[in-house]
This record gives sequence, C-alpha cells and structure tokens, in this order.
Amino acid sequence: MTRLTRFEMTRFARLLSLMVRQIHYSAWLLVLLSSLLQVLIFPLAGLYVFSWVAFAPLIVALLRARPAGVLEINGLVNLQTARPGQAFLLAYVSGILWYAGTCYWIYNTMHEHGGLSVPFALLALFLFCLYLGLYHGLFGLLLSWSVGPGGDYRRALIAAPFLWVAVELARFNVTGFPWNLLGTAQVDNISLSRITTWTGVYGVSFEIMLVNVAVAAAFVVPRKKRSTLLLAALAAAAVLQAGRLVDAPAIPADHAALLVQENIPVDETWTRETFERTLRELTDLTVKDLSVKRDASAGSGASSSKPGSIDLIVWPESPAPFFTSDPLFREPVSQMARDARSWVVTGAIGTTSAAQSGKSGSQVFNSAVLISPTGGWTARYDKVHLVPFGEYLPFPRLFAFAGGLTKEVGGFEPGAARAPLDAGSERLGIFICYESVFPGEVRQFADEGAQVFVNLSNDGWYGDSGAYAQHLNQTRMRAIENDRWILSATNTGVTASIDPYGRTVARLPRKERAGLVAPYALTSVTTFYTRHGDWFAWLCAIISAGALVTRFVFSGKAKDSE
Repeated sequence: MTRLTRFEMTRFARLLSLMVRQIHYSAWLLVLLSSLLQVLIFPLAGLYVFSWVAFAPLIVALLRARPAGVLEINGLVNLQTARPGQAFLLAYVSGILWYAGTCYWIYNTMHEHGGLSVPFALLALFLFCLYLGLYHGLFGLLLSWSVGPGGDYRRALIAAPFLWVAVELARFNVTGFPWNLLGTAQVDNISLSRITTWTGVYGVSFEIMLVNVAVAAAFVVPRKKRSTLLLAALAAAAVLQAGRLVDAPAIPADHAALLVQENIPVDETWTRETFERTLRELTDLTVKDLSVKRDASAGSGASSSKPGSIDLIVWPESPAPFFTSDPLFREPVSQMARDARSWVVTGAIGTTSAAQSGKSGSQVFNSAVLISPTGGWTARYDKVHLVPFGEYLPFPRLFAFAGGLTKEVGGFEPGAARAPLDAGSERLGIFICYESVFPGEVRQFADEGAQVFVNLSNDGWYGDSGAYAQHLNQTRMRAIENDRWILSATNTGVTASIDPYGRTVARLPRKERAGLVAPYALTSVTTFYTRHGDWFAWLCAIISAGALVTRFVFSGKAKDSE
C-alpha cells in the first residue's frame, strides 16, 4: 500500500509538471499583468480607470494558454484554450497575487497587534492568500468548462460576466469575506454606481467584467476584426468611465451629528488613571466644544430640525476597555448626554451575565449603545458578523498560534438581530466596522426601517496601509445601494458624513482627536435592492449553472452521435 501510494504521488507530480509545462509562457505574462492591474484599481493606488481592462489579460490567458501543435499563417504559435486544470492554476495564481497586493495589511495586523512573530505573520498572510485565491481559481475553472465544443470560445466570453458575479456571491456566502468586490472600484462614478440601487454592487461588477470581456475578445478573434472590436470596447470603457466627471446636485441635509474621532492607540496600556483621563478628555471634547460645533452646523447648510442643534453624538468602536456594565464608564457618558441634551451612540463592550443569558457563563459582545438625552441607556446593538481572528478564533486548536489577536478581550459572541435603534424620532441602522463590507446584511437595516446608517469602526488596526481607504469605499457603496446617509465614526479615521450618492460631504483628517459636525437627513424610502437583496447576483449564479449544465449536456450528445 505504501509503495502504491508513493507511486501514485509521483505520477500525480509528473502529470502536474506536464500540465504546467504545456502552458505557454505568454499566458503567465498575461496573468502577471492582470494581477498587477487588479491591485492598482483599489486604494491606495486607486487607479480606477484600469478596472475596465484589468481582467482582460487573464481572460486572454485562459483562452490562449497552450500550443495547439501548429503554427499560424504568420509563423506564430497557435494557442488554444487552457484545459480545466490549467485554467484553474492560471487564475489561482492571479488570485493569490491579487490578495497579496491588496490585503498585505493582514501581515502588519497579525504581527504588530496579534502578537505573531514575523515568520508566523507571513505564514498567516500566505495561507490567507492561498485560501481566498481559490475563488479566482474557481472562475478560471468555470470559464474553461464553459468553452464550447471544438474550442469555441464565444460561449465562454458570454458566460464570463455571469461567472464572475456568481464567484463574488460565493465569496460572501461561503467564505464570508467579500472584501473589495470589483464594483467597488467605481464607487466615485455616480452615473454608473446608481445601478446598485437595483442590483447592489454586483451590477457594477457585471458591467466592468462585460467591458473586460469585450477587450479580451479583441485579442482572440481573427486579426482582421481585432482593431474594430478593440476600438469599440475601449470606446465603451471611456464612455462609462466618463461618468466620474458627472456630479449630482447636493442633497439637502436638515440634521447634524457630532462624530468624535477618539484617536486612541490600539496598543494603549490601560490603567485606572489612563482610563479615567481618556474618558474625561473625550467627554470634555464633546461637551465643551458642542456649542461651537452647533454654531458651525448652523452655518454649514446642515441646519438641523432645531436650528443650531446637534441631534446625535457618536463615539466610534474603540480599543478602550469601555464596558457597558462598568459604572466608571456609564455615569460619565450619561452625564455627557444630559449636558449635551442629545442622543448618544457609543461603541462599547457589551456584557450579559449568566443569569441573563441562561448559559453557564457571562457573554461578551462588540456593541453599540444608545443613550437618551436624559442619560438613560435605552438600547444596544450587538455586532452580528464578527471578524475571524480579530473578534473570535475559529477552530481554536488549529489556530492556537493566532490567539494573541483575542487575548485582550477574549472571544466575542455574535449578536442575534439586525434591528434599528429608536433615538426619539429617528431610527438608526447601526453596523460595526467589518460589517460594512457585506451588502446583503447592511441593507437589512434599511429594510427594517432605518432612516440613517451609523457605522462605528476602529480602523487603527490597519495602520497606514490602504485598508482604511478600501474600507471607506465599501462603506460608501452601502450608502448608494440603500439611498441612505451614513455617519461613519472611526477611531483613527476616516470619520465622515456620506450622502446617498456615496460622496463624503464632510470628513476629518486621520490620526487626530477631534469632533466633526456631520450633516445628514432621514429617509424612509427603500430602493429595489433594499427590498429584494442580492437577486441579481443569484440570477447570475443560476444563469451560470444553466450554461454549464447545457454545455455538458450538448457535449455528451455530441460524443454519443460520433
């Protein structure tokens, strides 16, 4: 048995080596080019115009990957579609490189804040890229399977946009990490991004991939048709990209919130003195400057329902040990709400005793608490979608080496519901940090009646990497999809007011402790996407499945007839 196993392993290695050697070097070069362009379209580089061509080299590589054994008329090597295993490998490598280039900040988070040594932090990033890169690989595999009999690539080109959206949907539903969905690259394109009110961000992903397919098609059709098709594809890209030059009229804002950017170091060492000083400084910043901020709001166009007033005070998710059960935290915040005569939302660590939870021990939550103008703690939202390795440790025995990420607070429990909190006449849809990257979850708040969104976040974990800007763009897309204002309060930045077009109408510089008067308005209107969710993405998944089934059925009939 041992000899047989070794023989099979050796044979597999030889077959894999042969499969790789059969891939033409030009396909690998195209994969590298595509991976670079995919990285550049997201912050910090933010070269969004490349989104229209970033995937075209990858698609060409998949459709022209291996020598056919004959030469073209001009003497060049005739290349044909990659076999399924080759297509998976080419796209998988592209996915690994893309995640390494856009999510490189995971290394810094794991090393500096998770307590991992350099080798283990690098290993964590590498394993992350290997895992999430599988979705690019899946796209390559499905595209290869969709190629028609005799290497007819037209079926694959038609299927590609549907397949890509289906894979993005899988990233959300299977892995739970839909970070940097392709459509997010066009968040500043107001004319184009408004389609998300119907389709969600997946509709923009589809349009971007559709143009990429047209560009790729120009390089796989006969040469005499190439120039015309390429010109048409680039013209379409130019027209769609020109939407960034079109601005929409300002949206009136009749309310104002004070968003406090705490700027607390993530690795602060907490003592009783440090805790009390930090809390005192934050309450002083909020209350003492409130009259100035109110005057500023009155002159900024955000006149509020009560002229010169602040309707809401928001403190972000914080690295400070602010426990909802701690009187040292509760009383100063309650007094601040009374002094300000405003509703207050603050990030905190929610606790539930064993008697309250009905379980053997107390529970800890990443929470947002609502305090009334009279100082009463009226409601609490507990974060539902937790961050693996940051707020809980999946498979603790397997990943015990990463326990440093949760050593400060232990494992959080997930919340049970996404319900708006009632702040007097306003209904607040509150989601915390990482939850803003999940379009299908955020829209539930608006569907339940939230009139304005509030996002609490601590982006200090990301340092100066591009993650904070990537996170902001994804949050902005949630505003567009649901036609809602978003008050984004963060610990280190970017703290901002975001209008329903996804524009940041007011923001604070990063890494400074300050308050921002954030204009906003309330609305109860719901978009088609808010009401019906990811219907477009599921439709693409169904069409993709139907195309693949049809492909194999007709392929089987063709073989039977021979």
